[in-house]
Amino acid sequence: MNAQPAMDLPKSGIWLNAAPSTLQDHAGRPLVLAFVNAASVWCVQRLLEVLQWQARNPGRLQLLVVQVPRFDFEREPQPALKLLRRHGVTAPILLDAQWEAWRRFGIEAWPTLLLLDAQGQERERLVGAAGDLERSLNALSEGLAQPRDEDLRPVAETNVEPRLPLRFPAGLAASADRLYVADTGHHRILECTHGGRVLRQFGVGSADLVNGPAADCAFNRPHGLALEREVLYVADTGNHAVRRIHLPSGQVDTLCGTGRAGDPVAGVLSQPWDSPLNHPLDIAIADNQLHIAMAGDNHVWSYDLGIRSLRWRAGAGAVEVRDGGGHLAAFAQPCSVVAVQQVLYVCDALGSAIRSVQLRGDVVQTLVGQGPWEFGNADGSRARAHLQYPQAIAMGSESPLLWIADAGNGCLRMLRLGGGDLTTVNLPRRLHGPAALAVAAGAVWIAETDAHAILRFDPVSGELGHVPIEE
Repeated sequence: MNAQPAMDLPKSGIWLNAAPSTLQDHAGRPLVLAFVNAASVWCVQRLLEVLQWQARNPGRLQLLVVQVPRFDFEREPQPALKLLRRHGVTAPILLDAQWEAWRRFGIEAWPTLLLLDAQGQERERLVGAAGDLERSLNALSEGLAQPRDEDLRPVAETNVEPRLPLRFPAGLAASADRLYVADTGHHRILECTHGGRVLRQFGVGSADLVNGPAADCAFNRPHGLALEREVLYVADTGNHAVRRIHLPSGQVDTLCGTGRAGDPVAGVLSQPWDSPLNHPLDIAIADNQLHIAMAGDNHVWSYDLGIRSLRWRAGAGAVEVRDGGGHLAAFAQPCSVVAVQQVLYVCDALGSAIRSVQLRGDVVQTLVGQGPWEFGNADGSRARAHLQYPQAIAMGSESPLLWIADAGNGCLRMLRLGGGDLTTVNLPRRLHGPAALAVAAGAVWIAETDAHAILRFDPVSGELGHVPIEE
């Protein structure tokens, strides 16, 4: 497109992790102005593509992120910042809480990347996944002088995250005497006692896709966990793969996934890399099948452990809360799954909904939720109740209660299966970005992701306690 002079950022925006600046302050080097919504995995994937290009081409361009809220809770600075930091985004972030920058720059969809040259002129805009990002960034930085030393230094962040044993934990599994934690920001899986003492670590702690013994293997932002006898299955989200840990030996291998996002291929996989996956966030196991919440393509997939086959089970791909049979139904960023008998329960993050899939027939029904733009905080009947950006569900073996981590409202909810109402659990305080749940040993275990903590809730006494993870 012809070069267009870029307007400047509105003064109403809130800088979340950097000193306030204008576009003129960034003149002299090309700039990517990324309009995103941090709750969307598609926006996150686009941002990570830019960050990967920057890592390969240090100092060649700058990145500014404009966070435009979809949900009410994203208008608050801290939750908005935490959502992006979960994925390792450290570039300067402007919170456009009132959508003023969105309107000023004529943005129409998430994500949109505005590519500005060194003089601040708009050269191109990439909407959604359209366009060859690698080609566009190469062209934007072509012919520039070598970066100066100050260009190679990362932008200093303000309000940095504290150094703690955990960093944005986003996966949990529990047994009668063990607690397994996906320490997502540290790229590792921890095996702990219920008291929090770390017994074993799986993963070297740096982002990579490596199989082998516990001390040598590597993960990349692992999320959902599923425990079945002596095997722990891992939704290795950053690697777009499903991994398996043999607990007696500590050996880690890969079931499916190539390490990069792509369209899954249905059928028998003779090798794990025969099919890519697209942002798997959680897994559940039933009848020797792994059911995968695939947020990147908005589908639910199943992997048969016996014949090593991958099957597209439900979801049309559109971001909708639409019921129906299998491929006719639609999800809105499925992020958590629970399998109970012949029913798979699905947590829909962008739909603020809880869904069910009948595993015999693949019929999808909505239990709670009215649509992708219908959210809130209301208890009551399923037709009236509202959630806001739920992130996890869990269920014990002895009770028909579905526990829900209602991240947008900072609370724990309960849905009684069989037609019961949605209710809010009376906790002594608000939860900070809960993104994983597990039920075992008479307790509900909560990953309070934004607080880098694990909590234990006793449903009988109502006590909520911190589990100190100690290595």
